[in-house]
Amino acid sequence: MLVLGIESSCDETSVAIVEDGHRVINELTHSQVATHQVYGGVVPEIAAREHALHIDHLIWTCLENANLKWSDINRIAVVNGPGLVSSLLVGINAAKTLSWALNIELVSINHLKAHICANNLSKSPSDFLQESFTCLLASGGHTQILQVNDYQNMQILGQTIDDSAGEAFDKVARMLNLPYPGGPHIENLAKTGNKKAFNLPRAKVGEFEFSFSGLKTAVLRLIEKIGLANLNKADLAASFQEAVCHELADKLIKAALKNNCFNIVIAGGVSANQRLRELISEKANELNIQQKVKIQAPLLNYCTDNGAMVAAAGYLCPENFGLGFGVYSRSKKL
Repeated sequence: MLVLGIESSCDETSVAIVEDGHRVINELTHSQVATHQVYGGVVPEIAAREHALHIDHLIWTCLENANLKWSDINRIAVVNGPGLVSSLLVGINAAKTLSWALNIELVSINHLKAHICANNLSKSPSDFLQESFTCLLASGGHTQILQVNDYQNMQILGQTIDDSAGEAFDKVARMLNLPYPGGPHIENLAKTGNKKAFNLPRAKVGEFEFSFSGLKTAVLRLIEKIGLANLNKADLAASFQEAVCHELADKLIKAALKNNCFNIVIAGGVSANQRLRELISEKANELNIQQKVKIQAPLLNYCTDNGAMVAAAGYLCPENFGLGFGVYSRSKKL
């Protein structure tokens, strides 16, 4: 089955054609990073305008690059939330128009579920996610630990009560005068820093809940006390990254232990962080459960928002995720 996936939830306009939920035929993405860098974050009105300017070209070029006709496409999948409403509407309206005009089945996809499905992209079916699994989903907008029994039965065990992990990375990067998005820049800077240089606090919240606002404030107070000019930015970046990744890895492994589910999956933009991936393995080794644990993560180019993960979700879990218009074709009302 060939699924055309459309992603426009934030600041990436991305379109992809994926076969059978894993084989990426073609993918095109227009990044808005350069546009939003001058503001230090995403401006919703500008993001929506950029989506509207580029989405039609991306859709038609993706089909052309794949050497396919519209009659070859079996299904269109589009993200229907969560995300910036004005940005989402651009992708949804494009998908609805194509579905109606070409009589191609349309399915709505939850953005977070799509991130989980990204684990299957460009992998053989034998390496697909095995149900059930314990999942850490960490991105710029969300940080959650989920127990996934199947694609339609996902239980949130805990989540952030304030900032997401990705948001914390972006905000601390801004404090250090690093470009947006902050995660990759902090990770690169941390490679030359001492991760034990600063003893940063960890929030005392629920068993599987997260809180990064206090950590962010502690970084700000350090900068105010020492002065940015006198501060070793690499040391602070490394210490901050260590604090965030330890919190994520600790609670993920604890959730796996509590639920006796050692098939561990990570997803979302923060899952690209190599220190996080290392720490999950280290925590498993510390508890002598490394033989039980299987850790799966997306290929690095599919960690951030992309149309391919939406297409994969459109194949693997096309049912509505409680967020929108569900499944319809021309025979059904818009």
